[in-house]
Amino acid sequence: LPYMLCSFSSQVATVTEYGAFIKIPGCRKQGLVHKTHMSSCRVDKPSEIVDVGDKVWVKLIGKEMKDDKLKLSLSMKVVNQGTGKDLDPNNVSLDQDERKRRTFRDFTSQKITLEAVLNTVCKKCGCKGHFAKECFVQPGGTKYSLIPEEEEEEGAAAGCEREKKSSLADDSSKKRKK
Repeated sequence: LPYMLCSFSSQVATVTEYGAFIKIPGCRKQGLVHKTHMSSCRVDKPSEIVDVGDKVWVKLIGKEMKDDKLKLSLSMKVVNQGTGKDLDPNNVSLDQDERKRRTFRDFTSQKITLEAVLNTVCKKCGCKGHFAKECFVQPGGTKYSLIPEEEEEEGAAAGCEREKKSSLADDSSKKRKK
């Protein structure tokens, strides 16, 4: 069967969950219209689009030899189903679909890991939780640091009270000296 660039009318032989097999007129071969090539809209169930015995217009978009068998790929979405006119005579939309499939990368198998830099002090601003090369504080600007854990907060609160007491003592000793 030569590679055709024109559309032809044919009949649906079987419908599966992934597409429909179409009888090729003039030979015993069947071609597959995958559900992605049935309509320009998303198709979840091919049985909602076509039934066995329906007359449809298809276009041969690919052929492949696999295990000494010729497999034909057909498309319904590039053919007007009313008139049989080829809507994509230069295969522009087919090339675009192929390009989209090639450039799409599936990142679902890659795990996202969240990392935190702990117990580090920035040499630039003096805050905890980041390095100087990652610091965004301008000289004299607002300083930010990580929020301490609950246990650390209690210890920090006690430490602050001690600092206040010592600073009060320092202040009172400074006043005495004046």
